[in-house]
Amino acid sequence: MTFPITPEWFPRDKTCIVGTGQTEYTPWGRIKRPEFHLALEAIIKAVDDAGINMKDVDGFCSYANDRSEAANLSVQLGIPHSRVMTMHWGGGGGGGSGAVLNALLAVASGAANYVVAYRSLAQGQFGRFGQGRAAARAKLSGPGAFGMPFGAFTPNHQYAMQARRHMALYGTQSKHFSMISMACYKHASRNPAAVMYSHGPLTMEEAETARFISDPLRLYHCCLENDGSAAVVITSAERARDCKHRPVYIMAANSTCGFRQGAGAYNKAGFDTSNFVEGAPELFAKAGVTPKDIDVAQIYENMVPMTLMSIEDHGFCKKGEGKDFVENGRLEWPDGALPTNTSGGNIAECYMHGFELQIEAVRQMRGTSTSQVRNAEICLIASGPGVTPVTDMIVRR
Repeated sequence: MTFPITPEWFPRDKTCIVGTGQTEYTPWGRIKRPEFHLALEAIIKAVDDAGINMKDVDGFCSYANDRSEAANLSVQLGIPHSRVMTMHWGGGGGGGSGAVLNALLAVASGAANYVVAYRSLAQGQFGRFGQGRAAARAKLSGPGAFGMPFGAFTPNHQYAMQARRHMALYGTQSKHFSMISMACYKHASRNPAAVMYSHGPLTMEEAETARFISDPLRLYHCCLENDGSAAVVITSAERARDCKHRPVYIMAANSTCGFRQGAGAYNKAGFDTSNFVEGAPELFAKAGVTPKDIDVAQIYENMVPMTLMSIEDHGFCKKGEGKDFVENGRLEWPDGALPTNTSGGNIAECYMHGFELQIEAVRQMRGTSTSQVRNAEICLIASGPGVTPVTDMIVRR
């Protein structure tokens, strides 16, 4: 027997994001500074953006087995007493909102005062996620044991099969995936910090004639691989009033894992879903809003078919109707009904394991995005579709 979680317990609007920081985002392998130094830079910038003293920070939260360990960060940053140090389980970008969830729970419970959530990534120094040779040599266990022996080494392979399933069930076409990529590139072309800023907008012809990576996924359907770091500072709503910028209130955050939903689990029941099916209703219940109340969205794209499935699973349209939802520029700034990934996202801004989405959500709520949605008040952030656990959050002005 299962017992539904009631939303009353969640500390809605009791915590805020008060500072953001990011390094330069560079294509993988070009940056020479250690990954740890990137983490330090992003955290220092986030703390400065919050207008607090570094010694006020007393917690660190990250995800995806971040190599920049909190204990070492606290020493280098001169923090006298760290009270909370957590790592959200799971690979990929599924823990982006989960790191913020851990941070806000620590603050709301009184376990810490100012907590930094962060991600640092230097694929050029430690190996690329899109490279299958290391995976092929790995000891096979868990879901990977059912795919790697047959050549499914990388996320490209895994999510290509989910994309094919969605296409077979609902008539989704490659052009619908390209429409998501086109929105991301359009937004990145307005964002000087984006890795693909100089590329300019992406055309349908360019997207649909690009080389295949793993059929049906073409080059522009896949996320970037790059280096950099990003961080945010979370504190209580009371303390936020004394910080430098307008606080961004966290209405809700959620972490969920359904039955047999491991990344690369080809026997999972919901093979045509993003794994948000169970958790999304809980998220909206905690926030006290519905999908119709969302003004702008930041939805993780390891591969754009998973973004389309996330849109469906969060209730913006019915299952199978994602192909219709993304048409006619619905995801594009400034006139789309749901501007999505307004800095370029993983596809065109950077692949900061999705944590650049938290940064862009704050910019939208502050009114400082390069593709600012007019009168935007509520933003959804969905982290890591297709992995497990997946996490998501909703913030407001």
